[in-house]
Amino acid sequence: MAGSTSKKVRISRFEREPLLGFVNPLTYLRPAGVELLTPDGNYAVVPYDEVKAVQFVKDFEPPDPSAERKVFITRPKMDGLWVRLKFRDGEVMDGILANNLLAIESHGFTVVPPDPYSNNQRLFLPRAALTELQVLGVVGSPLRRPKAKPVVKEQIGLFD
Repeated sequence: MAGSTSKKVRISRFEREPLLGFVNPLTYLRPAGVELLTPDGNYAVVPYDEVKAVQFVKDFEPPDPSAERKVFITRPKMDGLWVRLKFRDGEVMDGILANNLLAIESHGFTVVPPDPYSNNQRLFLPRAALTELQVLGVVGSPLRRPKAKPVVKEQIGLFD
């Protein structure tokens, strides 16, 4: 997501209205909460215990909750850890988590949502918002290497 200094986000909160604004993707996670600049130009730091998800969105338009897919229908094709997340309010969602321990933030997890055509491009989920995170599978494991093609015996070798 490099290229610009700010990204559009929609911060979903527990039992409160969502917040819209912009974040710097490199510095938006602060010790006290999520740093946000609203479209009006106001600065806010939203505490992690209020945040359900920071949704990096294409547009600020509110999504249709019935049209958005929350779980994968089949095994995902994208490399990473296929995880199932359970929120404090009981909602369940799937996502792809990077298979790199250095990419995990101390305040939560960044996942790719299951619907590639939705308004959400990726999500940051604070640890305080989750009650359970279960790994369902590893997709594209580097442990499996493609099999080498067998050498044809009838072909002559140039340098034998």
